[in-house]
Amino acid sequence: MATFNRPRIAATSDLHYVRNSKGLWKDLFLYASENADVLAICGDLTDYGLPEEAQVLAEDLRAHCHIPVVAVFGNHDFESGAIGEVTKILEGAGVHLLDGECAEIQNVGFVGVRGFGGGFGSRMLAAWGEPATKHFVQESVDQALHLERALARLETTYRIALLHYSPIRDTIVGENPEIFPFLGSTRLEGPLNRFKVDAAFHGHAHNGTHEGATSTGIPVYNVAASLLRKHNPNHPPCMIYSPPQREEDEAAAEAGAVMI
Repeated sequence: MATFNRPRIAATSDLHYVRNSKGLWKDLFLYASENADVLAICGDLTDYGLPEEAQVLAEDLRAHCHIPVVAVFGNHDFESGAIGEVTKILEGAGVHLLDGECAEIQNVGFVGVRGFGGGFGSRMLAAWGEPATKHFVQESVDQALHLERALARLETTYRIALLHYSPIRDTIVGENPEIFPFLGSTRLEGPLNRFKVDAAFHGHAHNGTHEGATSTGIPVYNVAASLLRKHNPNHPPCMIYSPPQREEDEAAAEAGAVMI
């Protein structure tokens, strides 16, 4: 019988590596390697954005992760102003770092941006008033445009978006409402809907909600490691996801194709 093996993605976020984190996420990396084809990390790879922290993560990935890794940066990764050096270290360990770019792995097109805050729906911050407010909003707009342009370049069967900030309100519920505007923005939702991605993953909201959906039904998953650990404390904090079977997949299988 013909088979079609859908790609399996292990998704996690907010690992917050520090200098003494060696081996901290060993079980996660090994579990992902055994149960998925790709590991996706949605930001805050380091705690203070220090090269020494990135080096510890790079060493752990080399030692314990045996599948491709795609990632985006989070706000913590920018804290020390050493993002260039952190990037060099992690890319040297084979990590595909996405910042408005796309990567194709196992016929999955991954796009990634950090995203930004700004709030959701009718309460979204507008570019009005002081220059500082306008600069804040412009960063949110620019991140959404980066996401849009990256998605427009994809020609793969499956499309996955990686973010650090949330594109919807539903997956940050559980956090203090006073900080909602700093956890994501509705501006990130539009590109996901227009390009009909299979799923979007984000982190940042450690006390949020694991699963939600955009206004058109695109599934969105909050995969912050601390959140996943709360839900299942005896399981490595990552989510294993496979895109839904598509009609063209079924047709290929019926025609006798074996697709890996």
